[in-house]
Amino acid sequence: MESKSLPTKLMSNMKTYNHWAVFLSNNANKHLFIQQLLNGRSSGKLSEFNTLKGNIFSDHLINEIIEEEYRHDRVKVATEVNRSLRFLSGGEQRKTLLQYCLSKKPDYLILDNPFDNLDIASQQSFRTHLQEIASHTIIIQLVNRTSDVLNFIANAISIDNNNTIVYHSSSKAYLDQQTINNSFTGSIPSPIHNYVIENKTLVAFNSVSVSYGNKTILNNINWEINAGEFWQLIGPNGSGKTTLLSIITGDNLQGYGQELILFGRKKGTGESVWDIKDKIGYFTSSMTDLFSKHHTVEHMIVSGFLDSIGLYIQPSDLQLKLTGEWLSLINMNDLKQVLFSNLTLGQQRLVLVARAMVKHPPLLILDEPTSGLDDANASLVITLINKIAKESKTTILYVSHRKEEGLTPKSIFELKPTETGSIGSVFKTS
Repeated sequence: MESKSLPTKLMSNMKTYNHWAVFLSNNANKHLFIQQLLNGRSSGKLSEFNTLKGNIFSDHLINEIIEEEYRHDRVKVATEVNRSLRFLSGGEQRKTLLQYCLSKKPDYLILDNPFDNLDIASQQSFRTHLQEIASHTIIIQLVNRTSDVLNFIANAISIDNNNTIVYHSSSKAYLDQQTINNSFTGSIPSPIHNYVIENKTLVAFNSVSVSYGNKTILNNINWEINAGEFWQLIGPNGSGKTTLLSIITGDNLQGYGQELILFGRKKGTGESVWDIKDKIGYFTSSMTDLFSKHHTVEHMIVSGFLDSIGLYIQPSDLQLKLTGEWLSLINMNDLKQVLFSNLTLGQQRLVLVARAMVKHPPLLILDEPTSGLDDANASLVITLINKIAKESKTTILYVSHRKEEGLTPKSIFELKPTETGSIGSVFKTS
């Protein structure tokens, strides 16, 4: 389709009136919406885009281009230094892809959750960049989280779980009417057994550093995590959060030979990696890909007792009883025989948090548990995490780029990149 001139109305009011926010629930079929828009089949007020040329910006497109560049060993999206997207930071990837999309000279640009997985500084920089682009290109921003909406966007629609499009008088009007109800009745189920740790210190870094070749990732890290604490780990993209977690979980061999205490024992004094993992409940959104499509919700949670990917032995009566209590707590007891893959994204996250916590491990690591969730589902997950922190003895380590409203960690450990590797700082929240 050839690019056509923008209607006079769009040109005269573009900055203030003709950018659109599209608020999505997690079950909305955004791909159908995008295709209808790009193929000129929109209706209602959006039909004015049917004669215009559009382009899309998304993480999915970034991943597609990275795969294509790797497969053909060439740079498709040219950069000033002629490097593949996979070698750029998250912020650089987005700015480079944005320029590539704009080089096609679209009349409008669809932004699919453009701030997902970006740290705070990168988000702010990207927002400024988008505001500059909005002076000459119409922006249609798809968002799951209302806090992500660009402040210059006036028009708004929402797409609910039934793919019904609702028009709102403004973005502000939509935001003002949002109310979220989240609650869990009952208490956290009891632990199946009590872990014995030699002292209250679960993890202690004493001047721990990690390097790969000539590049130092973590520089002289000092950090102590004690029983019953609630921590949040923050830091910009590439600061070493994943490396730090791999040290704690025993997956990184560079923990050996350093002043590192894991669950009362110095690293390398005879413990196995399974001794360490037995004391950790772990959640990351990528875990979903590890499980077969044939696992039921009940089997998913029971497998948390065994730290297994799937269920291969007959669970005990007590394990099944406690699993039932967790299902009741998260209001999913009637879904226990439903396949995990058939749940909504929000339901899957609640199940995975319950799976990580079901054995009441000394340490619960939650790595980006709200990534990709809409406001309602994110609020449910945050409520469950706060409840676990309040009603159990488990230490929580919450990892996220995003500052979640309502989350109540007592301490924050921040990684700050320097030329000689990231250093760490501790902050108390109360």
